[in-house]
Amino acid sequence: MIKQQYRSGLSYNLEELLNNSNRKVKLKRGTFLFQEGQEAKELFILLSGKIQISKMNAEGKELTLRLCGHHDIVGELTLFTVDPRYLFTAKIMETGEAAAINIDELEQILFNNSKLAYEYMKWMNDHIRKTTTKFRDLVLNGKKGALYSTLIRLCNSYGVLRTDGIFIDVPLTNQDLANYCGTARESVSRMLGELRDEGVISVERKKIVVHKLSYLKTEISCENCPIEYCNIE
Repeated sequence: MIKQQYRSGLSYNLEELLNNSNRKVKLKRGTFLFQEGQEAKELFILLSGKIQISKMNAEGKELTLRLCGHHDIVGELTLFTVDPRYLFTAKIMETGEAAAINIDELEQILFNNSKLAYEYMKWMNDHIRKTTTKFRDLVLNGKKGALYSTLIRLCNSYGVLRTDGIFIDVPLTNQDLANYCGTARESVSRMLGELRDEGVISVERKKIVVHKLSYLKTEISCENCPIEYCNIE
């Protein structure tokens, strides 16, 4: 099984962070945990459900950056800033619950706990490197490369190994994939059709099965980055 080989939340002292949570937040599908530009007072650790992190440009075009799951951290870029504002929008894709931690209190905790501060810095470094590789794929590989890269990352994050390939165990519409790629839905629909015709993928109830992962990797000259950086979370 490939699914959940890697989780992006803090591994060390995560329990300590959770113990400093000020409150629990119920997450309802289709609503927003926070939106871009909103005043940031809290950071969140996802306990259950799924949250989509996205950015909107001036023309209203959406780019999806992450799909967060159990024990992932959202709102992390608001720490140690003046007049903190959320840089992205967090849309709830699957009902669940999150632990909220006051930003001012968390900053003080990190000042007083060097081990936790070190672990948090390590996680942030990995997080930045992962984001950089995503933008690299979007910029250097074009629309097709962006889609292929997204499918590879989805396999690493949500893939379940089967005899016929890798089953991506998360429902995705063509618009969802277009948002991950920063391109139009029509372009993604056409490229997915071509991959289906070539037997590279198939679709089962809005969930994709990748039959030829090596094909996708070859087409984008995949560097086989560690799974810590090559995922959708």
